[in-house]
Amino acid sequence: MTIPLGWIIGMVCALGGYALHGGHISVLWQPTEVLTIVGAAIGYMVASNSMRILKQTFAALPSAFKGSAASKRLYLDLLCLLFEILTKIRRDGLMSMEADIEEPHSSPLFEKYPAISKDHHLLEFLTDYLRMMLGGALNVVQIESLMEQELEVHHEMSHVPVGVIQKVADALPAFGIVAAVMGVVHTMGSIGLPPAELGKLIGAALVGTFLGILLAYSFVGPVATVMEQNAEAESKGFLCVKAVLLAHLNGFTAPAAVEFGRKILYADLRPSFKELDDETKAVKGK
Repeated sequence: MTIPLGWIIGMVCALGGYALHGGHISVLWQPTEVLTIVGAAIGYMVASNSMRILKQTFAALPSAFKGSAASKRLYLDLLCLLFEILTKIRRDGLMSMEADIEEPHSSPLFEKYPAISKDHHLLEFLTDYLRMMLGGALNVVQIESLMEQELEVHHEMSHVPVGVIQKVADALPAFGIVAAVMGVVHTMGSIGLPPAELGKLIGAALVGTFLGILLAYSFVGPVATVMEQNAEAESKGFLCVKAVLLAHLNGFTAPAAVEFGRKILYADLRPSFKELDDETKAVKGK
């Protein structure tokens, strides 16, 4: 929820500075300039992207305002789930996971971790590679290579909406200039008016440049930045799954394997060794 707060701070400071110089804030309200700039930006976004990309972008936008789903609690649940899976495999064999893999939403094991079960992409990533391990057709090197390819595709897809919004932000100053030029053209057509009237028209035209730059760097640009940060944070869950499963395939025990996954996470979102140890001991005791 930092975006609205940043918008408020930016607007208060920008308008406050203008008012302190003796400016009249009401002069900055130019609906025709707003219509020109925002309309041109929307038109640019629609014209330069396919319907598939537009749907992805609009679906991803709310995440910038809700905040990232990534949290220490989420990753602690993920590591505990992976620990339980590997413990079960060690104890009962890989075939014991078949029912859980095929129907994860009705699996008692996955139901214990609703935050993971609700993340469709992460859950699918985990169950797909458990299924490949169950099939036994691929070796460790082949599974690792396939994981890297899938993660690369996932990274590209998660950054597509970021690119769309960032390009709109980059274009807004130019659309502000377009609005300003149109205002100047209108002013030149009214050159016979008194100087006071011409001054108002020129001022209204220059508002277009102001709005284009303000919208780009104080409003739209930050949204793209937050979306990118959220995508990077959430990608760590996939890397965590990859690290743990590969460690297991290389012969590490469940406690050691989940430690590989823990070390992948950002420091501020990473559970401590003791936190993870306490959680896994609690899992063992159940």
